[in-house]
Amino acid sequence: MVYLTRLEHFNAAHKLYNPNWSKERNEEVFGVCANENWHGHNFDLYVTIKGKVDPDTGFLFDVKKLSTIIRENVIRKVDHKNLNMDVDFLQGKMCSTENLAIGIWEQLQPHLPANVQLHCIKLYETPRIYVEYFGK
Repeated sequence: MVYLTRLEHFNAAHKLYNPNWSKERNEEVFGVCANENWHGHNFDLYVTIKGKVDPDTGFLFDVKKLSTIIRENVIRKVDHKNLNMDVDFLQGKMCSTENLAIGIWEQLQPHLPANVQLHCIKLYETPRIYVEYFGK
């Protein structure tokens, strides 16, 4: 089994806010991340796939094609967007980095060929905070 990772980058704003809670409760739980005027991140997205190397090409999968899949199905939906308001696959969900990583997985999985498996989504919110998701 070979593992191949592609790194992409995007910028987006969000806020963590539970509408069922008071402003005070949201600030208690989420701190500055509940700011009414939002806040932004420079996200780094690592998409790792796995599978067997094609003996004809020596590739697991063409990384240019992988980049295109990521850009068309994720980056164009989230880059320079308000995650709470603009991103269809996050509607009705708390816009945490955890939920964003799960949503990215769900956006990519259907677009990979049968011989390639999605192994991991690693999403850096900051240089010191990241989430890894390996599927259900």
